[in-house]
Amino acid sequence: MANVVITGGSRGIGAAAVREFCERGDHVSFLYAQSREKAMALAEETGAEAICCDVAKPDEVAQAFSKLGDVDVLICNAGIAHQGLITHIGEEQWHRLFEVNVHGTYRCICAALPGMIRRQSGCIITVASMWGQVGASCEVGYSATKGAILAMTKALAQELGPSNIRVNAVSPGLITTDMTGNLTEDTLKELHEATPLGCSGTAQDVAKAMVYLAEAKFVTGQVLPVNGGMVIT
Repeated sequence: MANVVITGGSRGIGAAAVREFCERGDHVSFLYAQSREKAMALAEETGAEAICCDVAKPDEVAQAFSKLGDVDVLICNAGIAHQGLITHIGEEQWHRLFEVNVHGTYRCICAALPGMIRRQSGCIITVASMWGQVGASCEVGYSATKGAILAMTKALAQELGPSNIRVNAVSPGLITTDMTGNLTEDTLKELHEATPLGCSGTAQDVAKAMVYLAEAKFVTGQVLPVNGGMVIT
């Protein structure tokens, strides 16, 4: 039984990951920043431990991980998005994107690493995006953060491999979550038409990819696309 920690675990892909790893029989803890009611309901449903923590705040990350003990599998899922022209985003929102998506991932990895290095064992899974691979118009900030996550993942895999710590990323495409809930039917239709499989994915699709990466002992430094073939690189 692994000790699994999932950030951004109260809804969407994170909640699906909580369910999948609990069903696998792991001890699961998840962090959430705002959705307390959903977090408590998920904890009651699955038996996972819910911990309130904004990954954009260093003190909260340090306090949360001090309660978690040694982490076997860390899934850095917490993230936010922004749609709009780069000229309209504003510096505050730009910095907020990086603070949560990139710096939050960095903080959680650094908090979990000492125990992994001491035990010479561990698995880190980051959550990127197909837009981090190819970029998206009107999502420049989001694309930039996810591109940074991909670079971080590949670099860490090389740095941590000698300590028997694996680092991989999932790269979701169009997934039905709250984050895509504001898309119009016409936009969804266009995106489905651009996807070879002709549909959106589910949060469970991504969660199952995470389980694979957690179990794949000879896989590191890789990006596993979960995008229905929309982006093939």
